[in-house]
Amino acid sequence: MKNDKRKIEILVLSDVHLGTYGCHARELHRYLKSINPKTIVLNGDIIDIWQFSKRYWPKSHMKVVKHLMHWISKGKKTYYITGNHDEMLRRFAGLKMGSFSIVNKLLLELSDNRKAWIFHGDVFDVTMQHSKWLTKLGAVGYDALILLNRFVNFVSEKIFRKGKLSLSKRIKNSVKSAVKFINNFEQTTADIGISNKYDFVVCGHIHQPEMREISNSEGSITYLNSGDWIENLSALEYNNGEWTIYRYKEEIFVDTVLNKLDEENEHLTTNQLFANLVTEFQMMKQ
Repeated sequence: MKNDKRKIEILVLSDVHLGTYGCHARELHRYLKSINPKTIVLNGDIIDIWQFSKRYWPKSHMKVVKHLMHWISKGKKTYYITGNHDEMLRRFAGLKMGSFSIVNKLLLELSDNRKAWIFHGDVFDVTMQHSKWLTKLGAVGYDALILLNRFVNFVSEKIFRKGKLSLSKRIKNSVKSAVKFINNFEQTTADIGISNKYDFVVCGHIHQPEMREISNSEGSITYLNSGDWIENLSALEYNNGEWTIYRYKEEIFVDTVLNKLDEENEHLTTNQLFANLVTEFQMMKQ
């Protein structure tokens, strides 16, 4: 059988938020099946432990987990960088199991000897540091807004035959403080990267895919953000000395209501979920 999967030297994924209604796990699984990465960097908020509920864990979400674990079992180097929504994993930072590692940050030397400094980015979120309860409340509100957005898009496309819109993007772009936060976030991470003589700084957290040069009085650096799999359905790919932003192009809002009804019938019980995880870990040890 011909292997037509795209080869990628480094894949960076962040802000997947498995376990939430906003996660596009089906699209992500299709993407993962289409590529063959050598190194995988899971840059935080892959599983949304903040909002995790045993009442909502569709098979499509489990398929993503199983695919990632399959890669690990095949010996693909995989780094799980902790984020704020999966911060409980930070107590396991430094854990290594075969080709899998849990870390808080990562410095990768690329094939062309340039260096990429990779971390989630919530360390620069003042709200996250001082008002965690407010941040968690905002996460629930964001998930509800995404669900509302899907319904609005369904009505817009199926009934009024008009295009899609992003309510959350419009809100973020219209609030000056949100725009200022994003700009400050990008500049701060770039400044630290420049001071350490790195060539790239790679983040997640703000759900804003980006690739641009940022300069200060000491020099310049390439700032990269892998975006998310809630709204942008994006990832970072590194090949032949170049970074690119991947964006899932297939129509993602087709028959949203029907897809939602399908998912309601494929939830796993907690026992089934952990039974599957145990099976996967046993396979990895063989």
